[in-house]
Amino acid sequence: MTGLASGSHPQGASMRDSLLVELAFFMLPIGIGAGLWLLGANPSWIWPLVLLSYALRHVYHLLRLALMIHRRHRLAPPFPRGLWGDIHRSIAHYQQLGRKRRKRQIRFTRRFREAANAVPDALVVLDKQHRIDWANPAAGRLMNIHWPQDDGRRFTDILTHAELGAFIDAGDYTRPLDIAPEHNRTLMLSLRITPFGERKRQRLVVGRDITKIYHLNMIRRDFVANASHELRTPLTVIAGFLEPLIDAPTTPANHQRPLILMHNQTERMRSIIEDLLTLSRLDMSDHPDEQQSVDVPDELHLILQEARTLSNGQHCVETDIDDDLLLFGNQPELHSAFSNLIFNAIKHTPEGTRIRIGWSTDRSGPCFSVEDDGPGIAPEHLPRLTERFYRVDRARSRESGGTGLGLAIVKHVLNRHDGRLTISSEVGQGTIFSCRFPPARGSCRDEMDVLGAG
Repeated sequence: MTGLASGSHPQGASMRDSLLVELAFFMLPIGIGAGLWLLGANPSWIWPLVLLSYALRHVYHLLRLALMIHRRHRLAPPFPRGLWGDIHRSIAHYQQLGRKRRKRQIRFTRRFREAANAVPDALVVLDKQHRIDWANPAAGRLMNIHWPQDDGRRFTDILTHAELGAFIDAGDYTRPLDIAPEHNRTLMLSLRITPFGERKRQRLVVGRDITKIYHLNMIRRDFVANASHELRTPLTVIAGFLEPLIDAPTTPANHQRPLILMHNQTERMRSIIEDLLTLSRLDMSDHPDEQQSVDVPDELHLILQEARTLSNGQHCVETDIDDDLLLFGNQPELHSAFSNLIFNAIKHTPEGTRIRIGWSTDRSGPCFSVEDDGPGIAPEHLPRLTERFYRVDRARSRESGGTGLGLAIVKHVLNRHDGRLTISSEVGQGTIFSCRFPPARGSCRDEMDVLGAG
């Protein structure tokens, strides 16, 4: 940098010196012209010649600088004197800054590629037309995409799957897509897509090998389903013997309480098994098999009748239900999800609690909500509420007959209906459970009547 500056002089002194030198270059031909005029030369050609000589100097330096820039020459001392020297030094300074930036960019690019090549997950960059711009080595093993050989090819032409094209075009990347690639059916990939670049039109695809996790989940699901089926029969037999023993007049009085406790615990175990079987069934696929336009208002009115019986007048239940709003989905699954949330509000809040049931729609889509002004839930419990068998208050949950699986069922049902569950709560203020569905799943009762009539 010091070699580009004017010695150790400050910038102001350098500019002053350049102006003085430039003034000297200007005064020199004027002085020569004045001397020739005093010697008797004709002034009609002296002064144009003086000005032409000064202009030719500037034209020379301008053409020389333009030629050096065109040929991308590196400007280096010695520089011309005067203002042209300052111009050369400034351009040389910016050239040096540009070289440093390019070196930093090259080092950053090299480090990025080294890091990306070391990542075990497949990374693929797609352009605006979903063509391959770049891919790391792991993409060759997991996705059969080899870069630069596959540069410019469409992503879906190499990694083929029935749902992949629609998944990319939909633009909703909140949840990953799990697929088994055609080139290696033993693999199970979890694909996540992130938009980036200008107007978020480019895509970064991340493919993770979840084969082991997938098989472990399959083993867990099969074990839970098989164990639940095996336990259902003996529990049914036990319950079948306990009921007549409790009602029999010959049963001693001191045996009544143990038999009732045994019967209650048997029923609780049967409820847990039924919920486990429900979860196993929901785990079988990501989308319901049979979907139709569900009359949610009618379902909610039926659930509310059971809820008021369960509450026995101890809760103040309010409703705000849009009777014309229907939802496309699976009726038994939606009934199970909505009833779980409403019954939880009844079971896990004290007497006198106000519970508000809402069903409406807005620009974000249909929304079902259950709000209460009960004791609320501490913040540390909120992220784990949808885990299986997770309870905020284990003793109180057992007393109320909860299985610890209700919210897990709700979460699975919403995932299968492209919805999401949000929970907000403050201790001492109450809790709000909201089920938000995509706008495309909502419909109006009048529209369905017109379609049915047509």
